[in-house]
Amino acid sequence: MKKKNKKINRVLVDMSCTLIHHGHIRLIKKARKYGKIFVALTSDKEIKNKKKIFPELNYSNRKEIISSIKYVSGIIKSKFIITNDFLKKNRFDLLIHGSDNRSLIEKKYLKTFKRTKNISSSILRKRAVKNLK
Repeated sequence: MKKKNKKINRVLVDMSCTLIHHGHIRLIKKARKYGKIFVALTSDKEIKNKKKIFPELNYSNRKEIISSIKYVSGIIKSKFIITNDFLKKNRFDLLIHGSDNRSLIEKKYLKTFKRTKNISSSILRKRAVKNLK
């Protein structure tokens, strides 16, 4: 008898989304196969502190955009690094992240996917600066 994969109920995808792009959307689409999607959206303060940039879109603008994605059930403000305690406190079963994950999560609660090639907020930022010259 084959064992059925248990569907995970609450899935967290953590993102900064300073400049949202198709790589973010692809990650969210992959995550929906694991359960109900919530996005841990990095606060402006954390982005300034950890990435050393001022986000092009502030938290409320990023939240509005991410909230409009049909696969997303909710948004939760987060720090740059997600911990096991954060997952437990907010009742999430799994963290989904790109392959650049730095979060401090036990492997059994973490699923990573390869990043979309040739796209990131940093790449978009560099293109924009180059186009201004």
